[in-house]
Amino acid sequence: MAQQPISLPAKLINGGVAGLVGVTCVFPIDLAKTRLQNQRGNQRVYKNMYVCISHGAAVNLTLVTPEKAIKLAANDFFRQQLSTGKLKLSVFQEMLAGCGAGMCQVIVTTPMEMLKIQLQDAGRLVAQQKKLPVLHTVKLGTASPVLNCSYSAGPLSSTRKVSAIQITQELLRTKGIQGLYKGLGATLLRDIPFSVVYFPLFAHINKLGKTSEEDEVPFYWSFISGCVAGCTAAVAVSPCDVVKTRLQSLNKSANEDTYNGVADCIRKIMRKEGPAAFLKGAGCRALVIAPLFGIAQVVYFIGVGEFLLGQTPFNLYSV
Repeated sequence: MAQQPISLPAKLINGGVAGLVGVTCVFPIDLAKTRLQNQRGNQRVYKNMYVCISHGAAVNLTLVTPEKAIKLAANDFFRQQLSTGKLKLSVFQEMLAGCGAGMCQVIVTTPMEMLKIQLQDAGRLVAQQKKLPVLHTVKLGTASPVLNCSYSAGPLSSTRKVSAIQITQELLRTKGIQGLYKGLGATLLRDIPFSVVYFPLFAHINKLGKTSEEDEVPFYWSFISGCVAGCTAAVAVSPCDVVKTRLQSLNKSANEDTYNGVADCIRKIMRKEGPAAFLKGAGCRALVIAPLFGIAQVVYFIGVGEFLLGQTPFNLYSV
């Protein structure tokens, strides 16, 4: 695969289609994951993912197309650049390609996650207010002026619904472009290790589905390989995802901490909630990522992008 010239437009289309289909299927679980990760200490607003299952869907569906397109196409591009005529890449080279893909995707991932988390977490704050009626105000942290925005001020029970566009405009007005990239460091700490684990693991599991070097891997095996590799990588970087989610959550209720960077967030979570807090939502995250990347690999096998560009016939029935 490494020596064959790749069509970046086709790969970008494949990644975009894969992202749209995958996110549509798994978004309710992703919503549950975000709300579970944002529960502090002994809060039990949501006991498990079934209780908290669709705020933020539009943002995710809109931005996941370029995000997945960049991630998957970048990995193929870097693999090709690193192959230099070799029959196969070493594990280290595969990890380097994954690292490059993870670095490229944060251009879109960070603002996407920033907006999605605000919309998804709004319901948790309202539910917590109903659970704890004594707390009537939102905690306005001094670390982020955006917390004083009109969409987050006032009693939680009367907080009005806001759109991603309103949040974006307020962030740009008060913080500039860096407001949309709050938590960039934590996003890099999550996405780079994820890609370093996922792409080499997928390549090696997928290779087991070949009966010979010349044969194509069956599409169902690509799906299984994507699910297994995605689940493994998702659980491995779950602590980084918890930190990222906490940092990017702008709205805080009266009993919740604010954080001044990655190190401060890790220290406060460890001190107040213990190591187990870093695995909050890990099960949900695995259930989100596994089918998402399984679907992505099937789309790559089918070759939607190549078909649309007239480069190859549809591959679904050639198993």
